[in-house]
Amino acid sequence: MKIELISLQQHGDERGLLVALEEGRNIPFNIKRVYYMYDTLQGIRRGFHAHKKTRQLAIVMKGFCTFLFDDGNEKKSILLDNPAQGLMIEPGIWHEMYDFSNDCILMVLADDLYDESDYIRNYQEFLGWGKI
Repeated sequence: MKIELISLQQHGDERGLLVALEEGRNIPFNIKRVYYMYDTLQGIRRGFHAHKKTRQLAIVMKGFCTFLFDDGNEKKSILLDNPAQGLMIEPGIWHEMYDFSNDCILMVLADDLYDESDYIRNYQEFLGWGKI
């Protein structure tokens, strides 16, 4: 399973830093939806699903959290703690987020609008999805 971190160019000077997000430039898809999570309580895990077709890019705006990726054969964890990096979440990958810092703000860009039928929320169903 390939985990892709996308570097987001930082611009800055003594006043601070800025990162611009531009579809077709540093975002590898058309952005149709943006959402963010914050004030996640300690010990809480989020996610617990895979998408059938939606691609996403997760960016931690502040703080950190850990992602668990599972393709049905292999599991990998990655700490996301750099606001100048985006973590690709490809279709067909089960993902969970956990170990949120108290100040974590996690933003996600998606290439499609919310559609409940795109979600696989049952892990056993996920393991059988796409297999003949």
